[in-house]
Amino acid sequence: MSPKALETLLAEFGGSVSVADDGKVSVTDEEKLRGTSVDTLAKIAVFGDPRQRAAARWLLWELGQGLGIYPASIHELYVSRGLGEVPLDFTVPAINLRAMAYDSARAVFRAALPRKAGALIFEIARSEVGYTDQRPAEYLSVLMAAAIKEGYRGPLFVQGDHFQVNAKKFKADPKAEVQAVSDLADEAIRAGFYNIDIDTSTLVDLSYSTVDEQQRNNYEVCADLTMFIREREPEGITISVGGEIGEIGEKNSDETELRAFMDGCNRTLPKEMVGLSKISIQTGTAHGGVPLPDGTLAQVKIDFDVIKELSRVAREGYGMGGAVQHGASTLPDEAFNQFVQNEATEVHLATGFQNIVYDHEAFPAELRQRIYDHIKSAHANDQKEGETEEQFIYKTRKKGFGPFKADLWGLPEDVRSAIRASLEEKFAFLFDQLNVGDTMDLVRRYTPHVEIHKTLADYGGPAAKGEDTSDLAD
Repeated sequence: MSPKALETLLAEFGGSVSVADDGKVSVTDEEKLRGTSVDTLAKIAVFGDPRQRAAARWLLWELGQGLGIYPASIHELYVSRGLGEVPLDFTVPAINLRAMAYDSARAVFRAALPRKAGALIFEIARSEVGYTDQRPAEYLSVLMAAAIKEGYRGPLFVQGDHFQVNAKKFKADPKAEVQAVSDLADEAIRAGFYNIDIDTSTLVDLSYSTVDEQQRNNYEVCADLTMFIREREPEGITISVGGEIGEIGEKNSDETELRAFMDGCNRTLPKEMVGLSKISIQTGTAHGGVPLPDGTLAQVKIDFDVIKELSRVAREGYGMGGAVQHGASTLPDEAFNQFVQNEATEVHLATGFQNIVYDHEAFPAELRQRIYDHIKSAHANDQKEGETEEQFIYKTRKKGFGPFKADLWGLPEDVRSAIRASLEEKFAFLFDQLNVGDTMDLVRRYTPHVEIHKTLADYGGPAAKGEDTSDLAD
């Protein structure tokens, strides 16, 4: 990539940012940078031509390093939780931003800053990378831009969520499917994702007579992917790696399964290698909620006793932070503090934020209809027999975010600010219920700034190829 693209980019910022001959980036006017300059930088990082895009992403990374906004791993915090050194009185929200990522991330930081909330994760699943058209380097760059915009300082936990092995593809060609997940993990690590949740729970086979046999493919492939990740860690960082024992939407997890998975995973890993920091379980939820024929959501009952018991086993038996809950964003408001009371380490939240965007009174009806018409045309084969149009649209409208990404980013500021305000209100509620206020000092203690500098060349490679992720969890 030519440095000319960087020179052109810097010229647009009116002297708010400078780059020395040795490549060191300095902020000379932060107020100006946090004005329209960073807005422009975020858009170029997403929609610029390849050279502009690479320059913008590199500049955002280096600006973060200079300002003290640094991609980090939550591993040490979770391990310390497992050792009893960190209190169990909060649950970390892991937030998937599918739509309007820049505005949505700004809303997260605006809710976090007055609460001094540092224990929070941004994430994107393997499936979401595809249908939202957000590769890891783009996603991290947008988060960094939002953090700069809102004046955030501290660790930036970015996570690969559900880096999942597709069971059908694995059965047809195990090596190729594991390689696809490995390639994505490599791409994510290079982008600054220092937290990765491996999901090989799709490989659990309940037809076997013993739990170890049922979990064998799960723990062996998870261990192989963990080794792959560990070999690519930046110096000074231990990536937080999570495993999963129960596929969301299936039977609830139990202690026997957890122990079989963890014992097998630890046997498979080299003795000197750091293992997992957390374990995802199934307790009764479903990703996106369960839509009824009229498009409203059915009430879902979570077995919080399972969360509490398996979190205890994970901590006391294996030194992990505890259990992780997926598919929770559409639960009733009164459910969220229950995660704290029952010692859940982490809870994953996605569809509820998508719903706020789509159903917001300020969202243009004409754009919503265009997206729905596209979904009904492009994904008609996804509609199941007996499924109403309302159910189909609710389950499938997430796939409109990629094709209409530019339209969503280009909404008028009054529309985007109204949606941001509603998202901020929701994030604030969740942070309060999950009790992550006043956790910034705690996370700083366990995640000191490890400076990692990059070059323009690091962002000049070919774009990663897309893949069919229609059968994967999100």
